[in-house]
Amino acid sequence: MNEWLDPLLLSRWQFGLTTVYHFLFVPLTIGMALTVAIFQTAWVRTDKAKYLQLTHFFGKIFLINFAMGVVTGIVQEFQFGMNWSDYSRFVGDVFGAPLAFEGITAFFLEATFIGLWIFGWDKLPKKIHLATIWLTAIGTITSAYFILAANAFMQNPIADAYVMNEEKGRAELTSIGALLTNPIVLASFPHTIFACFMVSAGLIISVAAWHLARNQHFDTMRPALKFGMWMMIIAGVLTTLSGDQLSLIMTEVQPMKMASAEAMYVTATGANASFSIFTLGTPDGVSELFSVRIPYLLSFLSTHTFDGTVEGINNLQAQYVEAYGPGDYSPTIWITYWAFRWMIGLGLAHMLIAIAGLFFTRKSAAKPARPWMWKIAIWSFPMSLLAMSVGWTFTEMGRQPWLVFGLMRTADGVSPGVTGIEILISLIVFTLLYGILAVVEFKLILKAVQKGPDDAPVQGAESGELQQAVTVY
Repeated sequence: MNEWLDPLLLSRWQFGLTTVYHFLFVPLTIGMALTVAIFQTAWVRTDKAKYLQLTHFFGKIFLINFAMGVVTGIVQEFQFGMNWSDYSRFVGDVFGAPLAFEGITAFFLEATFIGLWIFGWDKLPKKIHLATIWLTAIGTITSAYFILAANAFMQNPIADAYVMNEEKGRAELTSIGALLTNPIVLASFPHTIFACFMVSAGLIISVAAWHLARNQHFDTMRPALKFGMWMMIIAGVLTTLSGDQLSLIMTEVQPMKMASAEAMYVTATGANASFSIFTLGTPDGVSELFSVRIPYLLSFLSTHTFDGTVEGINNLQAQYVEAYGPGDYSPTIWITYWAFRWMIGLGLAHMLIAIAGLFFTRKSAAKPARPWMWKIAIWSFPMSLLAMSVGWTFTEMGRQPWLVFGLMRTADGVSPGVTGIEILISLIVFTLLYGILAVVEFKLILKAVQKGPDDAPVQGAESGELQQAVTVY
């Protein structure tokens, strides 16, 4: 029983719950802001009613998701003071700058211009009103950069960015420029943003496929489907390319994470540094029973050479014990191994769905798309959201047992005055609250999706429609 009331274990569970739940809304907010901006731009340039309908329709979904993201994001901030006060004191001086930038320049940008966009349809000139949604989209992307810059310090505390104040027992920022140009953030930012666009594309494909399978809203949903599929393919390719660059940086500064992603215990070179598509191992995870492997691929992914060396978990463990003292410095291997594969597999799967969709829905297709094809397409959004979630899980779990690599272990960051029973109570409350919010979010979005886009408005009648929609939903 005492094990289940361990403050460290419960604090990690609670932070994991709030982080993953909040992260469900982040990629959709980033991707949908850009999507709505593109549809509105198409309307301003062409004056075609279908693009205005799509702007309003996906704008409703964007606003519902944005509101829920703000609520869960605020709760996320509380975690640092509630259960991780020692960590907050240690890293607060470093995190203060990027989080302040995120709040002042990014979040205020979003909040200001999203309000102007919602209530400015009949009050602002058309092009100025269009600028407000583009500034909102820029704000969401900028916000992501500052958050990822703070996270990058946890993954790779670059020496030029801080000094250790031994008297106060904390890291102190010395260069905001170095912090914001951490190699990890420069690689992870484009990878994350392009993945967000894949999530948005997945939603568009799913919604359009649902309506087209029922022969509803053909004039608006067919162009939306085409847009979503092209967006999925383009964003998928860019996500893959940026992920390749991230793997190079990860191998350089987080070799244990790369070794754990492959569950590779012994250092290997060339053909021996193979990538396993599927592996069955012993319960303790240290021995392989069966696997399907691609020779040289891990070496190429890690070093961009076919004869590169990839360090194994055992070798790295020995190095870390020598550098940091006794302890287990490897993360939970089965989580990192399978999260990495689910991320890649799901990403490729919904890219293939988009490619197949473009082929089967082309104008010259001999036969219309079959019902089972629409059913597969509808799974694009859940698949893309799950791919993003397991990718984030891999990123954070692969860092363990460190909160800040090489500087602070996770076990050292827990609030010393909080008991296990207190954390358990708050964990139960958060779980129930988030469960209720999930039901509310799902029903609101489902209602908006099932209703579909409104009829084409009479010229000039679009003013006030989105404001009314916000009130209704």
